[in-house]
Amino acid sequence: MASFPIPADEQERLRDLERHDLKGHADDPHFDRILTLARSLYQTPIAVISLVEADRQWFLSRQGLTVRETPREQAFCGHTILGDEVLVVPDALADERFSTNPLVTGDPHIRFYAGAPLRTPDGHKLGSLCVIDREPRQPSPEQIDQLKLLADLVMREIELRRMSHHCPVTGLPQRTLLHKLGTKEFERALQHDLPLSLLCIDLDNFRLINNRWGHPAGDQVLRDVSQLCRSLLPEHDLVVRMGNSEFALLMLERDSDSALQIAEQLRESVHHLPGVFSHSGYQLQISGGLTSRTAGDTSFNDLLHRAEHALDLAKTNGRDQISRLMGAD
Repeated sequence: MASFPIPADEQERLRDLERHDLKGHADDPHFDRILTLARSLYQTPIAVISLVEADRQWFLSRQGLTVRETPREQAFCGHTILGDEVLVVPDALADERFSTNPLVTGDPHIRFYAGAPLRTPDGHKLGSLCVIDREPRQPSPEQIDQLKLLADLVMREIELRRMSHHCPVTGLPQRTLLHKLGTKEFERALQHDLPLSLLCIDLDNFRLINNRWGHPAGDQVLRDVSQLCRSLLPEHDLVVRMGNSEFALLMLERDSDSALQIAEQLRESVHHLPGVFSHSGYQLQISGGLTSRTAGDTSFNDLLHRAEHALDLAKTNGRDQISRLMGAD
């Protein structure tokens, strides 16, 4: 049993944190400037942006601390992510949650803590922006509001970095992120013997839309299809824009038959999407290639190559259909 509090949305929260892919942004000067402002407003020696993973917290940016991470059971920020408001600990030695914490009884000798949760657009708390002092104190209501505003600035910077890996038309992650996240989900499925399915789709004759009605119409079709894909899947599944008119749907803990039902539902629903071509006799269609993890698969690339091959088969066989390939096919 965990020795620290766990949010109700823990698994979704961890996936959201993983998909933000922030490890390459540690000590970014944009975050450092926000910490400088937080320390100035609170007049504290320490300010930190902490991200809470499954068993540790690590610091995206820090001032006044030398360590880069701590075990999660020691993380004040692990308590901050349980709620929506700023967590204030006026005196950690007088708080039974923290009085025996090694970060209180030893270096850095925390007495005062105030942390604002870093909340994603989906409502998950990735961690916190916090200020720390070695003396007890009580912040003013104005200071608490200011910390919330600074946490919003941190999240804005985080989202800007996330969006740099996303398609500007659809807002979906792009192909490079599929490889990274798909590999992690494949390893998780392999470790726990869970089903994992991948569907690659392409919009049939998409070039005709751009040529006949213009690129704004084509962009709207891409947005409509991306929204349709998202509406058919739970939040933790992944929809990716792979290229010009191609998408990939990574379906977690979903076996091949269940994934095929989703694929066929998507294929049928695409026929009814609105568009400038609605009264022209043109009907939007997709071809799809579906596969699922099998015992012989050794990497996510096995799934990706097979799904793309299945997509090629669907196109070759006449389009507007789903082709399914498994490892033994």
